[in-house]
Amino acid sequence: MNNIVRRRTKPTYKRCAFTGYRPAKLPFGDNEEDPRCAQLKERLRGTIVELIGKGYAHFLSGGAQATDVFAAEAVLDLKKEFPWILLEMVVPFDGQAERWSDTYKQRHARLLAEADIVTVISHAYTKSCFFVRNRYLVTNCDTLVAVYDGQHGGTAMTVAYAKECGREICYIRPNELGRAKAS
Repeated sequence: MNNIVRRRTKPTYKRCAFTGYRPAKLPFGDNEEDPRCAQLKERLRGTIVELIGKGYAHFLSGGAQATDVFAAEAVLDLKKEFPWILLEMVVPFDGQAERWSDTYKQRHARLLAEADIVTVISHAYTKSCFFVRNRYLVTNCDTLVAVYDGQHGGTAMTVAYAKECGREICYIRPNELGRAKAS
């Protein structure tokens, strides 16, 4: 797979990247029928709309299952309402989705086909390709939207790097999904 630029970003656009958990770390797993999944998707969408109102128009997704896919799908859906926004898919390596379910493979293929920019980190899997992808996301954003509640792993390292780089971080805490908001 090659890098693709279908539409260029403008220098005035603020950039937002997404990081977050895959199904195994989410409270609803891979059950997208769970109301907490619907709540997460709505929170992502609402956050993106809020950021668009603040001048954000370039959104970066690492393309992983769950959070990254949900965020990228929300951006594509919102392009109908805000046609100037851009989606950049940052692929850690060719074949990222090869071992995924057919449904996720199709979703991933659609995101790559409809993204304005596709950036490929490596043409083959390496031990560092996810790490390099996550650094790319942080380096190329002004704000990081993190679906994160403290669990160890790639999301934790990405959040730590974003803090180190002085990026603004907007948290969506999956362990709070499904709880009633205090009035």
